[in-house]
Amino acid sequence: LVSPETSVSVSALNAAISLAKAPGSTGPWEKFSFGLDASALQDRLFVSEETVDEFLDSALCPPFCSQSALENQPLIEVLNVTEDLIQIRLE
Repeated sequence: LVSPETSVSVSALNAAISLAKAPGSTGPWEKFSFGLDASALQDRLFVSEETVDEFLDSALCPPFCSQSALENQPLIEVLNVTEDLIQIRLE
């Protein structure tokens, strides 16, 4: 992380933290963790094709589901992610 570009904004109902990667750090962030202290952290995933697939695999088909259920799963592709819009194609 680069500390000069990091900022915090707090209001009565919301808090926002802006983080910036160090110049040598590359690639997308896959997840972040938050919580009141280190023993109670919750993970959140950034939206990407891989994280959508991972979520759907766990939500739509538990470990005991059949091969036919796997074959009938929808094809979901993340097309575009911006601050204002997420485009996902479902087949």
